[in-house]
Amino acid sequence: MWMQQEKGSAGIEFALILPVLALLIFGMMECGLALYNLQLVNNASREGARAGIIAGSPKPTVAEITAVVTGYLTNAAYDPSEAVVTVTGAGGAFPNPLTVTVTYPYQFHVLAGLIQGLVGDVNLRGRVTMRHE
Repeated sequence: MWMQQEKGSAGIEFALILPVLALLIFGMMECGLALYNLQLVNNASREGARAGIIAGSPKPTVAEITAVVTGYLTNAAYDPSEAVVTVTGAGGAFPNPLTVTVTYPYQFHVLAGLIQGLVGDVNLRGRVTMRHE
């Protein structure tokens, strides 16, 4: 007799858990996409810093270092016009530091429609400091 009373309870429990489960799955996807983009921005700043500290004469200028960063972003199919590249210490001598900072906007794609607070852009920033060779 009690079997007839519990008929359909699994479907109701699944319907109650499904939104939470979907939010967790889409949240993991969104975090993965954001971390991928952050890693790309970090690699772009590292490539720029490495190009700027090489030993040689003349030392690379800010424009040349910025060109390396924008080239890296272009090769990764990103729009380099959206990136803000800041270079400090270019043209220095050993052991002075060179710092390359790349800021790139990231817009949430998956969760933006589900959670109203995630509509805006987040600025991903990669900063690398290396000493001149």
